[in-house]
Amino acid sequence: MFHGTRVVRTDASSGGAPSSAPPPVLYGSDAGLLDRGYAGSCSAMLKVAQMLLLLIGFICIRSSQWTEYSAYSYFEIVCICDLIMIFIFYIIYIFRAYRMLTCISWPLAEFLHYLIGTILLLIASIVAAAKSFNSAGLVAGAVFGFLATFMCLLSIWLSYKVSCNTQSADAAM
Repeated sequence: MFHGTRVVRTDASSGGAPSSAPPPVLYGSDAGLLDRGYAGSCSAMLKVAQMLLLLIGFICIRSSQWTEYSAYSYFEIVCICDLIMIFIFYIIYIFRAYRMLTCISWPLAEFLHYLIGTILLLIASIVAAAKSFNSAGLVAGAVFGFLATFMCLLSIWLSYKVSCNTQSADAAM
């Protein structure tokens, strides 16, 4: 995660009697409700891209004529469930809720979510592509499903990389 620098401004002089100055004002990634450092990070941009691809794939499938009800309803369910979970993780990181909920290992939870969600999304995309019968909307939905699967694979790699770096740094101390 990216943490920017923070600036502490005080009105007290360095030498003299203590004054009744207000508490220091924080600027940077620790100030305010939102974590602006995370909002501009690679992980956040990847989550936004995944959500957009899943939403577009869902809309393409939903607005097309179906030939196989169970295949496309499975694709819709997987897309929406994955979209909701990615949005929840995005909200947790953007509002720094992980600081208050310390009983959960967030890197592990995110890694497991992406692992399971990617496998289900890959299966749903393969089934949707196989059952599309050259319908443009269904083919487009399957393509967006495959693109979202690729983005989820990138997130798995990023989550694993961050998790391994965190564990190796903790072991070195």
